[in-house]
Amino acid sequence: MSSRALDGRTALITGASRGIGRATAVALAHAGARVVLIARSAQELQNVAASIREDAVAIPCDVTDAAAVARMVMTVMDICGGAPNIVVNNAGLFPIAALDVMAVDDFERTINVNLIAPFRVLRAFLPTMRARGTGHVVTIGSVADRTVFAGNGAYAASKYGQRAMQEVLRAELRGSGMRSTLVSPAATDTPIWDPIDPDTQPGFPTRASMLRAEDVADAVLWAVLRPTGVNVDEIRVSSA
Repeated sequence: MSSRALDGRTALITGASRGIGRATAVALAHAGARVVLIARSAQELQNVAASIREDAVAIPCDVTDAAAVARMVMTVMDICGGAPNIVVNNAGLFPIAALDVMAVDDFERTINVNLIAPFRVLRAFLPTMRARGTGHVVTIGSVADRTVFAGNGAYAASKYGQRAMQEVLRAELRGSGMRSTLVSPAATDTPIWDPIDPDTQPGFPTRASMLRAEDVADAVLWAVLRPTGVNVDEIRVSSA
C-alpha cells in the first residue's frame, strides 16, 4: 500500500486540535490527504496545522453554533473546490455524573456536541458528496455506543444516538458510491480524561492501560483506504 494513497484527496476532521482528532489528521495527512482541521481554539488549531504539513488548513469553529458551521462550510467548499472527500466527525464531550445530579445544561450540551453537531456537519456536506457520487463519512463512536456504564447517562445517550444515525446513513447511502464507517474505540488516553483523573478513581481503567489516540487513527486510516466498492461498516477497537 502506498504511503501516499490519499494524494489528491481532502479530509475534514472535527475536534482536530487534540486527542483522536489530531492523531487522525496526522495519519490522513501522512497518507497524502490535504487536511482541514476544525476546533474551537484558534491558536491551538493553528499550531497543530503548522506541525502537520504546509497545506493543512485550520478553521476555528464551534460546531454547536449553526451560523459558525455555515460559515465554516462556505470556507471549506471554497478551499477544497467542493465538499471534502473524507469527513471525520470526532468532536465530543465526556461528562460523568449520575442522572439525578447531572445539570440539565450539561446533558443538553453533551447531546449538542456529540450528536446534533455531527448531524449539522454531515447535513452541510452530504448533498454535494451525494451529487458527486464519492466520499467517506467516518463517525468516531465509543464503547459507550453499545455498552452502558454508571455515570454515563448523557454520554451514552449521545453515542447510542450517533450509532443509530450512522446506521441510518449507511442504509441511505447504499448504492450511491459513498461510504460510511463507525469507529468505536474502548477507553483512549486523550485530554478528555484530564478532569476525571481515572488513575485515582475506583472502577476506571488506568491511562496506561488505555488505547492511544494513534491506535484509533490507524483504524480510521485503514477504513478509508479500502478499495472502491468496499465499505467497512464498523470497527471496534480495544486494548489487548
